[in-house]
Amino acid sequence: MKKLKIGLLGKILIAIALGVGLGLIMPAWTVRLFLTFNGIFSQFLGFAIPLIIVGLVTPAISDIGKTAGKMLLLTVGIAYGSTVFAGVASYLTGASVFPGMIQSGAKLQEIASAAELSPYFTVDIPPLMNVMTALILAFTLGLGLAALDRQTLKDAVHDFEQVIIKTIKSAIIPLPPLYIFGIFLNMTYVGQVFSILTVFIKIIGIIFIIHIGILILQFAIAGGFVRKNPL
Repeated sequence: MKKLKIGLLGKILIAIALGVGLGLIMPAWTVRLFLTFNGIFSQFLGFAIPLIIVGLVTPAISDIGKTAGKMLLLTVGIAYGSTVFAGVASYLTGASVFPGMIQSGAKLQEIASAAELSPYFTVDIPPLMNVMTALILAFTLGLGLAALDRQTLKDAVHDFEQVIIKTIKSAIIPLPPLYIFGIFLNMTYVGQVFSILTVFIKIIGIIFIIHIGILILQFAIAGGFVRKNPL
């Protein structure tokens, strides 16, 4: 008999359903317990993101070899152009569509007041660097390793990559459903979840459609450019 495997999206949907259902019956101390976990996980995630960038981007660039500089310029150009396009598209969509949805479903003040309970304690885990610093560091190390071709430092970089991958698999990927469960548990307990869900579903649907459209456009542009300009 095959074991039923539930993907991350399925687990998130189950977490939302459980959060909405159990938030109606769970006592306040339980909700605060999950809020405490959410606060710690948020801090850990903020700490880990720069390390993930350095740990994954650096070896990827260094493994490209002598063409790393050219490929990096191409990647940065595509990424910057798509970011500007996505930002403009998101702003126009948000300015024209979202205000009507929020006003018809729930007031912004009601959404902002959905966190009336507080965690038992908080833990500050400041990141070693911000995201932009991590990106520049990863580009610098990756290009330097590609040019120098020193195996010792490359091995250290790949070992660090494996540490990051292990952290992602064992700590970051399994925990978002629990984090989302805590969010919806809190919103249900304070009585805001149903008005928020109405807006949430509509906005997520529009965001999903925009993401699909931008991804298709990015793949089409990148594929056409690479075919015309092989490295």
